[in-house]
Amino acid sequence: MSGHSQFKNIMYRKGAQDAKKARVFAKLARDITIAAKSGLPEPDKNPRLRLAIQAARAESMPKDNIERAIAKATQTAGGADYVSVRYEGFGPGKVAIIVEALTDNKNRTAGNVRTIFGKRGGAMGESGSVAFNFERIGYIQYPAAAAEADKMFETALEAGANDVSSDEEYHEIETLPDDLSAVTEALEKTFGTPSASRLDWKPVVKTDVTDLETAQKLLDFIDALDEDDDVQRVYHNAEIAQEILNQLSE
Repeated sequence: MSGHSQFKNIMYRKGAQDAKKARVFAKLARDITIAAKSGLPEPDKNPRLRLAIQAARAESMPKDNIERAIAKATQTAGGADYVSVRYEGFGPGKVAIIVEALTDNKNRTAGNVRTIFGKRGGAMGESGSVAFNFERIGYIQYPAAAAEADKMFETALEAGANDVSSDEEYHEIETLPDDLSAVTEALEKTFGTPSASRLDWKPVVKTDVTDLETAQKLLDFIDALDEDDDVQRVYHNAEIAQEILNQLSE
């Protein structure tokens, strides 16, 4: 899974340094609200909600914010009706891009995403225009401190995972989409609640980015998408040389 994570780690570090807490909390709150709507609004009876709350706590989101996000899932709270939307297209260097968003106004979100593509050297495509470059997978993440790499590898494979990758920061587990819930539940019994458990897009066809200027434009493009309040996650299929990654992280 190293190819799946190659550029993501640099994006995460840069995002963690630059992102405003209010924007991060807003995205996490939407995840919690959608999770609460998908089942009972009680974490011990709703695995998806439990994971969303765990992710919020990992970002030091206040308890009051979490409780308000859960309350918005009920009709009596009068919360916004969020829906999931997906956009596809190409970024700088003809890199395939998938954007996933949660929104209560699809026209607003589509307009914002289209503007970012247009102003940042990208091109919006139709639904399905780049999805063939990716495969849908289940993705589970634990901090490195949760277990030794060998222990995580053996336990995850026994639980039905397809692949496990570990480094100094994380254990990343890949599953078939239909196996995500079962593997997550099995791992929780041994390692506790993961820091992430979700469906992801994994690139299977890569696009080489061979120069620093294009890589920087791509980084800025993805940052701009991430900064939109409605955008939850951005996926790409860029393959960037290590020396360029090193320069970008300086």
